[in-house]
Amino acid sequence: MVVRGPRLSLRYARADDAPELFALGRDPEVARFFSWGPYTDAAEAAAFIEQMQADRDSGERLEFAVVDERDQLLGITGLSEFSARDKRAVVGTWLGRRHWGTGANAESKALILAVGFRTLDLQRISAYAHPENTRSLRALERLGFVHEGVLKGWHLHQGERRDVAILRLLRETWETTELAGVPVDVEGQLPLGISAGTGG
Repeated sequence: MVVRGPRLSLRYARADDAPELFALGRDPEVARFFSWGPYTDAAEAAAFIEQMQADRDSGERLEFAVVDERDQLLGITGLSEFSARDKRAVVGTWLGRRHWGTGANAESKALILAVGFRTLDLQRISAYAHPENTRSLRALERLGFVHEGVLKGWHLHQGERRDVAILRLLRETWETTELAGVPVDVEGQLPLGISAGTGG
C-alpha cells in the first residue's frame, strides 16, 4: 500500500531504511518526549521496522515511512488504537529534526488522515502529545485538532507514569480543513488485518 501526495508519499518501511531511521531517531531532540529513544544502536531501528510489519499483519497498527520525491526517509506516521465499533483511531507522527518547519508534518498528516477518514471510514481520529511538548500541540491545533484535556498517568515510560494531552479531530471537522483538500492517491490494498469500513 502506497499513499501519494503532492510532494510526499507514505510507504511501508523496508529493511534498507534502518540506517536512515537510526540516524533520525538517535537525535535526543526528536525522541525527547518519546518512550523508546533516542536510539543508541542501529539494531533498534531494524527491530522497529520488523515490528511495524508484524503490527500491520495483526491489525494492531498501520504505520508508514514518510518519504520525499527521492524516496528519502523523513520520519514515520501511522494509525493505532483502532476501535472497530466506534470507528476511531489515534494518529502519531514523528520526523527527523531537519524536516521540522518544512511543511512535511502537514502533508504527512493530510495523507494519513485521508487513509483514516476516506479509506477506513473512521469518524474520529485522536492525537496524543506530552503536555510540555508545546511545539507538537501547536502544530496539531493548527491542523484542526481540538485540545480536549490531559489524561493523568496515561503512559508508562520506563516504569514512570506520564500524563498526555489528548486532542480530537472529528470527520466533519476534518472535511472543513485544508488537509481534506490535499490531493491524495491511495494505491494497493489494505493489510489483511485492517478492514476498510471498520477501522480494525
